Amino acid sequence: MSRSLTLGLLAPFAPIALTLGGCAATTATAPAPISTATEPTVFDAGMVSAADRRAADAGAEILRQGGTATDAAIATMLALNVVEPQSSGIGGGGFLLLADEQGHVESWDGRETAPKAATPSRFLDASGQPLPFRVAVIGGRSVGIPGNIAIAAKAHAAHGRLPWAQLFQPAIHLAREGFVLSPRGYTSLARSADTGAHDPQARAIFYGVDGKPLPQGTTIRNPALASTLEMLAAKGPAGFYKGELAREIAVKVAAETPSDGKMTVADIAAFTAKERPGVCAKYRIYKICSMGPPSSGATTVLATLVQLEDFDLAALGPDSPVAWHLIAESQRLAYADRELFLADPDFVSVPVKELLDPAYLHQRGALIAADRTMAKVTAGLPAPHLALGKGYEEHGTSHFVVIDRQGNAASWTSTVESAFGSGIMVGGFYLNNELTDFSFVPEKDGAKVANRVEGGKRPRSSMAPTLVYGPDGKLLLVVGAAGGATIPVQVIRALIGVLDWKLPVDKALALPVLFAPTDTINVEKGSRLEAMIPQLTALGHGSVKALEMPLKTNAVAVVDGRLVGAGDPRSEGVAVSQ
Repeated sequence: MSRSLTLGLLAPFAPIALTLGGCAATTATAPAPISTATEPTVFDAGMVSAADRRAADAGAEILRQGGTATDAAIATMLALNVVEPQSSGIGGGGFLLLADEQGHVESWDGRETAPKAATPSRFLDASGQPLPFRVAVIGGRSVGIPGNIAIAAKAHAAHGRLPWAQLFQPAIHLAREGFVLSPRGYTSLARSADTGAHDPQARAIFYGVDGKPLPQGTTIRNPALASTLEMLAAKGPAGFYKGELAREIAVKVAAETPSDGKMTVADIAAFTAKERPGVCAKYRIYKICSMGPPSSGATTVLATLVQLEDFDLAALGPDSPVAWHLIAESQRLAYADRELFLADPDFVSVPVKELLDPAYLHQRGALIAADRTMAKVTAGLPAPHLALGKGYEEHGTSHFVVIDRQGNAASWTSTVESAFGSGIMVGGFYLNNELTDFSFVPEKDGAKVANRVEGGKRPRSSMAPTLVYGPDGKLLLVVGAAGGATIPVQVIRALIGVLDWKLPVDKALALPVLFAPTDTINVEKGSRLEAMIPQLTALGHGSVKALEMPLKTNAVAVVDGRLVGAGDPRSEGVAVSQ
């Protein structure tokens, strides 16, 4: 008999914001075989959806041992560091949404932080011009103080059941005993060798003596990472932020920082995970909660959706060019506000309430027409003191979802930013290049850019870990994505797929992606959207490009009291039951 895992009623609905509190390598034969299965997983107990089966298995094992969703999410994050090092891990940061069986939601910010001495000119050359992105990425200049261990510790203290050290064991086993290099892992090593092979320690783990990536199917062992994880299992977060590891990080990052504003051990020791106000809004009959500033995820996702409420997307369906035209137009409006206003709320006053006011969003939505495009799109609120900035966002990110047997849920987006982050490796893990998510240009025409570099500041993010509740207050869907600035639109298409088009969760994740942050529309190459380019052009979109995009979404839905999980068919992601 199926057991209901739906969550209880939330607190009375607040229209806008809900404040909540070298290494050996051998040819592989067996260890942790990879899977590229994309069929949905249905089960009556707990479930984990992650970008790699080995990591999902780690989380599911913790659930079987009696762990909570929080426990399993921590184990999944650590295992992803081992098997998907190009995307996330303890050298990076992230955002975590937690919901308990009563529907109480917490929102945790583990975003990487700039060193105290960082200045707005950090990514400018001697002539005051922005550095090329790859020049800025590689080395210490791009590294922020990592936050994943900090949010793991905070979440575990509040919601963990199993001992801290127990959560590290699956990842330690994978790192010491070895894991099979997957097709996606091999491709990342080959495509991003400038960062992947930048550090001698990393070259000894992932590359051969010829400088080429080890072949797909090789068993990779990372004893340095295993030892680091064993130390952290024994010492807790202090082992990361206040011990020898912190000193090693600071020294290595400073040595590769060709500018002032170097990272110090004091910067690392001062890092804190912050509980932020969760941001929720009503879309049709649903309540959707996501991550607020310094992430732009919630505002971008929610604004795009609410601006579309006056259009009958359900009647149009996923095969309608008009439906995708409307989605593109709404994205343009939401991203215009994002670019101007979104930044670290500890440094900039971000008008979240105003940006998500239903009256404002319906006014913005009235600018959208089904038969033509808007000529020009700008931010909708006055901001005479702010200037538009431009940064870069790449795809070294991973998202994972856990729902346990009791109905507790975790939605965690974890990242090192670009593939293999800064390229610097310490203790067997890559350090992030998160600071390149700041705007490289700090001001324009005398007005400051909200997302400019400042000491102690957290760069804007696009990460959008998301929870969806039905009109009865019960949890319906937990979802999130990886892929830089495309993260919100991946989540948007999944939400429209499930909520408007009534697709099963696996079919919703298989929907094509359209990304329209500016007047140019980018559609997923090889998808049904590429075939719609003539119709989109006829509706007035002057520039529509078919591109390969870094797409990777994971989700678990609650359907008739049962969990149905899926991974993005473009990735190696899967859902694994308890």
